[in-house]
Amino acid sequence: MTFYEHTFVGKQDISEKDVDNIADSCAKIINKYGKLIKTEKWGLLNLSHKIRNNKKGIFIHFKFESDEKAVKDIEKKLSVENKVIRYLTVKYKKLD
Repeated sequence: MTFYEHTFVGKQDISEKDVDNIADSCAKIINKYGKLIKTEKWGLLNLSHKIRNNKKGIFIHFKFESDEKAVKDIEKKLSVENKVIRYLTVKYKKLD
């Protein structure tokens, strides 16, 4: 199993319930294939430049240990989610 960090940015105008639903669905996928180590809600932050007419975004960050199948499933889900602006997954040899 490999360690990953995954961050996604939600639109600035979505509700807290929507953010929690997206985060929960990602956590379920992670737990299906591996182990969720940590979830962080960074909150509403300014973006360095506009993305799809959004100046701010809600950031959620996951640290987990899993195989590559979990990453593919999460990215597949977030790519069709219209409430998510961007996402990024980074692979690590070990987490701090």
